[in-house]
Amino acid sequence: MNIFAEDFPAMPTENPQAFLNFVREVIGGDFSLPELEQIGATFSRLSLKKNQYLVAQGAVCPYFCFVESGILQHAVLLDEEKTTYLALRNSATASLDSFLNAKPSRKSIRAIADCVLWVVGIQDFRSLMANNKAFHQFYYNLIERQICLIDDYRIDLLTMTPEERYHKLLSNDPTLLQQVPLHYLASFLGISNRHMSRIRKNVK
Repeated sequence: MNIFAEDFPAMPTENPQAFLNFVREVIGGDFSLPELEQIGATFSRLSLKKNQYLVAQGAVCPYFCFVESGILQHAVLLDEEKTTYLALRNSATASLDSFLNAKPSRKSIRAIADCVLWVVGIQDFRSLMANNKAFHQFYYNLIERQICLIDDYRIDLLTMTPEERYHKLLSNDPTLLQQVPLHYLASFLGISNRHMSRIRKNVK
């Protein structure tokens, strides 16, 4: 049976220090301590076990979240499951259109390893955006960064060979092979499992 994030309420009693460090890094220094404390007090800790869902395809995404540990797989179910994104440790993610507009999500987000997340629901998210300048700047910088990454990824799919995409992915994060099962990486890179195995065999 599939188990979803809403079956396990977020807990507000933990210390979100890793998340606040991430906020500081993304903002780049322009914040006040009261603003930062308000952000930390608004987000809550949520643990997901492997194979639990943050959101299932067709449901409304309940949270915007920061991944303190673990891996979240974004996937679309067509004739088979296709991985569209892997949210690793120290990243922020959501099914954003679903979260912001209360629309059915076009993708699922599932833990493929045990996860510790820091999450916020839509009402608190909108309150922070309206009233907390540091969070507004954080979100703006984060979205700007993500747009650049998505643009690079799309260009890579058109201009690079599968081998080149594989090597670029590993050069950006050499620990991926230890963290992510091979078939998820293959799907994310647009490579068949068989081709991915051949590429790995040729890696020195």
